[in-house]
Amino acid sequence: QVQLVESGGGLVQPGGSLRLSCAASGIIFNIYHMAWYRQAPGNQREVVAFIRSGGTTNYADSVKGRFTISRDNAKNSVNLQMNSLKPEDTAVYYCAAARSDNTYWGQGTQVTVSS
Repeated sequence: QVQLVESGGGLVQPGGSLRLSCAASGIIFNIYHMAWYRQAPGNQREVVAFIRSGGTTNYADSVKGRFTISRDNAKNSVNLQMNSLKPEDTAVYYCAAARSDNTYWGQGTQVTVSS
């Protein structure tokens, strides 16, 4: 049974930082590409950051220079360091694992940026 469990969300003031973590089980983690998505109310789910099994990364333009995705294959985990947070970063953040035609999702964690 595949499980992706996110943690680290919460309420933070504009300009603050949060670190999201996603613990994976039930997959051969090091062969999966991993990603963080987010979905704000009334919006479609969008990709925020992507890290391939080989370690290369891509970011949405809106978060470049502020967010950093990383993976720890020894711990079967992927992290998202979010700095200089803005109110428009408020959303539910989802972890995803993808390989070939298989994509698995976590349950999501709420991030709220507000003063």
